[in-house]
Amino acid sequence: MLAEHLPHSSLVKVFNAILAQDLVQDTRPKAAPDRRALPIAADDPAVKALVIKLLDEIGFDAVDAGSLDESWRFERAKPAYCIPLDKEGLKVALAAAHRQVELPEGSWRR
Repeated sequence: MLAEHLPHSSLVKVFNAILAQDLVQDTRPKAAPDRRALPIAADDPAVKALVIKLLDEIGFDAVDAGSLDESWRFERAKPAYCIPLDKEGLKVALAAAHRQVELPEGSWRR
């Protein structure tokens, strides 16, 4: 729906699967073994690559979750929603998501 209002823009879904306070406390240097990964979805590969670079610069790894049509995999009540995971753990969580299955309310809180 948003894309209809911004016809000359590229949309990227990236920061909805992290709690606000985690944006500051979970950032890590590039080589850190416990670096958190964030899922990213977009339809434009060039724009997606740009945002992946931005994530790296601010201290997060990125996992390509596919197109915007697949971004439901990291919405509220899905296994990848607001759970601090590394790249491999995030890939597993994204693959485990089922559109009609929701996790219990608040299960993403620490």
